[in-house]
Amino acid sequence: MNETQASQLPVYAGNDLGAVWRSSATAFRLWAPTACSAALHRFATGTDAEPEAADLGTLAMQRSEGGTWYLELAGDLAGQYYQYELQFPDGTSTVTADPYAHAAGAGGTRSMVLNQAAAVPDGWQKDERPAIPAHARSVWEVHVADFTADPASGVPQAYRGKFMGFTVDGTTLNGDGVHPTGLNYLKRLGVTHVQLQPIFDFATVDEVSGEDYNWGYDPLNYNLPEGSYATDAFHGEVRVRECRAMIQALHSAGLGVVMDVVYNHTYYSNSWLERTVPGYWNRRWENGSLTNGSGCGCDLASERTMVRKYLVDSCVYWAKEYHIDGFRFDLMALHDVETMNAIRAALDALPGGEDILMYGEPWQGGSTRMEHGAIPANKQAAGLLDSRIGFFCDNTRDAIKGGVFNAGSAGYINGDMHCGYQVLHSIPAWRGGQADFMPQAPGQVVQYVSAHDNYTLWDKLKCVARRGDYAAPDADLLAQNRMAAGIYLTCQGLPFMQGGEEFARTKHGDHNTYRGPLELNRLDWTRAAQLEELVQYYHGLLEIRKAYPELSGMAGDAEPCILSLPGWLIGFVPERQGESLPGRLAVYYNPECTRQWAALPAGSWRYLCDGTRAAAEPFGPACRNAIELAPVSVTILKVE
Repeated sequence: MNETQASQLPVYAGNDLGAVWRSSATAFRLWAPTACSAALHRFATGTDAEPEAADLGTLAMQRSEGGTWYLELAGDLAGQYYQYELQFPDGTSTVTADPYAHAAGAGGTRSMVLNQAAAVPDGWQKDERPAIPAHARSVWEVHVADFTADPASGVPQAYRGKFMGFTVDGTTLNGDGVHPTGLNYLKRLGVTHVQLQPIFDFATVDEVSGEDYNWGYDPLNYNLPEGSYATDAFHGEVRVRECRAMIQALHSAGLGVVMDVVYNHTYYSNSWLERTVPGYWNRRWENGSLTNGSGCGCDLASERTMVRKYLVDSCVYWAKEYHIDGFRFDLMALHDVETMNAIRAALDALPGGEDILMYGEPWQGGSTRMEHGAIPANKQAAGLLDSRIGFFCDNTRDAIKGGVFNAGSAGYINGDMHCGYQVLHSIPAWRGGQADFMPQAPGQVVQYVSAHDNYTLWDKLKCVARRGDYAAPDADLLAQNRMAAGIYLTCQGLPFMQGGEEFARTKHGDHNTYRGPLELNRLDWTRAAQLEELVQYYHGLLEIRKAYPELSGMAGDAEPCILSLPGWLIGFVPERQGESLPGRLAVYYNPECTRQWAALPAGSWRYLCDGTRAAAEPFGPACRNAIELAPVSVTILKVE
């Protein structure tokens, strides 16, 4: 289907696609304008392997408005499963799950009629998104299975690696009552948002056996949770209820929940979407072959009207029905600017929706072909995107610790001090025009040094230092780890970290563990206890950032005042909005392996961070005129 043919298809603007349940009837509506007939096939169970499996028959659907097919059936159909059967004018036919479904059976091949009210945890009606000021926000990324799979986590075995693992509070390492794990650990760490790697239904893990492992960037059903994370994958309402219970538990702990969404591609070229309207949903080259900007060979054509509607509707659904606090877009540059802005506008229209985070990866995995002159949502389009749509800043990441595509390349903290020029530009969130992108506001820039892709921060430091015993503590590298955190947590923008970065998480040199094993990916809670001092350092930095809004740049647009220092030292004073007096903080970076002296602005200063300790309240003796900076460190001082 070419661009012209796609644009000529009828458009449906309603909000009732899928199965809309009522106690007295359920209405089924599917957008399939090129089909010549459509039928609904019902089942008693989600798979034929279940004891009560039964075929409940097939009924014809009627052609309806906007290219849709419609059928309403009387009675309470909650818990029934279904598929669509479509015939096309060329004689081909297809069987498909409902791409608009909100629940499914095991394996996700049969959709389920869902009574939303019957799939909520106790107290869900009172669940609210936590109110978190923009300047205080920080994001901690984790995979659902990784979070509690460690037997030492203290989480009951039935909940390990599941949504429900997040609901168990008060856990400690092997039940020692001293070292927190799981939700108990997160409440004490000081981050404000938890970003969950994909939690909507993905294709490559057996939901019943749970023996497989995958990060989840292989979407199958976009609007329902992954079954392998549920305690029961067979009954579709269970995964819905338990996913909500996880979010509710995080909200009760004062934490926001960011959902990692993979709308840039379908895992299968014959996805449910493509089966319903063949040739419409995925991008193609002029010769008809699928574009491969995602690395999966099946990019979604976000610039097409019904694809854009699907993405907008999906985000709004998760925000409304699951109380999601933010969305992280995988390979966001495969989406077009207009679609991203449409999602932002739709979220803003929800009660409290303006506080819902939106950010993504401003790059592609390969080439694609956008139609209608659509503009990719990459860094260069920062000025065209809504100012509250952010992007990961690889410039900051690579300047601090070295490039991700060369294991041995160094950055400012570990040997290449020339990267200090880039670090300088990172401090005001790259708003000085020194790069090929220009953020509209600090909040557009996600400042980070590690995420699930590539080496963990600790493993990267080990690679550069050529110290192959990845698990072994190392004083030099611990200093580099602290300095890396100290830099991006004092730069303007939104700070982000990979879960476990704060206790030197290692994957023993494996830079791409998307298929496991779980033993390599899961958080090691024993290591968190062993490196508790590093965890406390991160906690202190996070508390400093909450206490001093000027660090984020989101309390006003004032850029920091850069201090003139010798060599590769960097110092700056974060300015306070609307004040002509000098700032109340001074921040110094020393990448040298020796102690260095630096001049202080006028005043009496005390430490908030001395390179090994960090706290929101000043400590240590007062300093005037000059400060001695520890080797490989970040120092933060407050004027008295």
